[in-house]
Amino acid sequence: MQRGFAAALGTWRTKEGPLARSLAAAVREAVVDGRLPAGTRLPSERELARTLDLSRGTVVSALTLLRDDGWLHTRHGSGSVVRLPARLTERTTPWSLDRGGAGDADLDLTLAVTAAPHEAYLAAVGRAVERSAALLVDSGVATPGLPRLRALLAERYTRSGLATRPEQILVTSGAQAALTLLLDHLRTDPGAPVVVENPTYPGALAILRRRRARLLPVPVTTAYGWDMEHLAETVRGKGPQLAYLIPDFHNPTGAHMTARARAEVAALAERHALTVVVDETMRDLDLRTPPRPEPHLSGARVIQIGSASKVLWSGLRVGWIRAGADLVRELVGNPLQAQLSSPPLEQLIAAELFGDGLGEVLAERRTRLRAQRDHLAGLLAELETGWTFTAPNGGLSIWLHLGPATTATELAARAAARGLAVSPGPLFAPDRATLAHHLRLPFTATPDVLTRAVALLR
Repeated sequence: MQRGFAAALGTWRTKEGPLARSLAAAVREAVVDGRLPAGTRLPSERELARTLDLSRGTVVSALTLLRDDGWLHTRHGSGSVVRLPARLTERTTPWSLDRGGAGDADLDLTLAVTAAPHEAYLAAVGRAVERSAALLVDSGVATPGLPRLRALLAERYTRSGLATRPEQILVTSGAQAALTLLLDHLRTDPGAPVVVENPTYPGALAILRRRRARLLPVPVTTAYGWDMEHLAETVRGKGPQLAYLIPDFHNPTGAHMTARARAEVAALAERHALTVVVDETMRDLDLRTPPRPEPHLSGARVIQIGSASKVLWSGLRVGWIRAGADLVRELVGNPLQAQLSSPPLEQLIAAELFGDGLGEVLAERRTRLRAQRDHLAGLLAELETGWTFTAPNGGLSIWLHLGPATTATELAARAAARGLAVSPGPLFAPDRATLAHHLRLPFTATPDVLTRAVALLR
């Protein structure tokens, strides 16, 4: 144990500063990197001093630093156990946003993602493992999804006003996997026109570009939402067979499509044989009090895709397609389906999380995200830069307009030189060039990090 503990710390002695602080930092990094699992019981102070060739006083000082900072729990007579501090496990912010993650940045605001709901997730993992025995005696080959998970997802759709049976659900390894499978199965020809929003989710743009789709952008703005007249003219004049839309707290603008506009889209799709793929990954991130979701964008030619990545955790590789039962059966026969399916244990974990405790998890997440959104909005409102924005009613980010004097790419480069990574508007543009004066700022970071980030931008 002692040698294993020392090996887990790496080459911590080479760092400058007092040995006690370096040792404490090494323990923290080992826990975060997974080299020293949370819950590991440490050797005694005397054993640690001997193993690490340190004075006992240095070891005691290091352990005191860890204990005071929440990384160590000591019980008299039982020794000390390393753990993650509550300030990390009780927040929605990923640890990496505080430590960089994009290149050499000290602060990373390029990803609009959350950390897992720590305690709820660990409990779900434990229950999933207990339920896994029956799976282990089966083949483990890809299926449309575990029956319990499909039933839970169908029930959620039905409760929210869209009657759904389990056989209308196909579980995938995420929303991007769902879109990839649909594009392959619907056999969209290379170069075929596809309606997309401008701006829109870069992950979807990457998938469509790899298929050499001809993208037909429809403007979406924070203030006015979707340009429905432009959408109708595009569908009538260009004859696309496919559209990809994000009607619920649109990424990145945060716009929320009205019930009337949803009905217009469904009717347009029916009249012009247009298949509409609706990305609902943000739907549960309604930050209004209380949440007031619009009806699902639905219809005979509408397919919904969803994911646990934004609501729960990106590391939970579970998404789904909600479509007609006949289409789901066809998708199961697609050779890609096995490659894009979610592992059985992941599905078990998702089923536990989508069970009775989901409401409590969502309420806690919305509370924290709402506070972080308001904090970021307050900081931006205090700037005397001429930048404008509308605080969104949901989602994970603010879509910032910089005005004509500042380009987002230039500002992002200057910010990167000061240790802050941000995403400029052209990243979200179908043509890679427009939206030059926009910047996406996620509010998934802690208030402290958001304060530092805005200070750097200013």
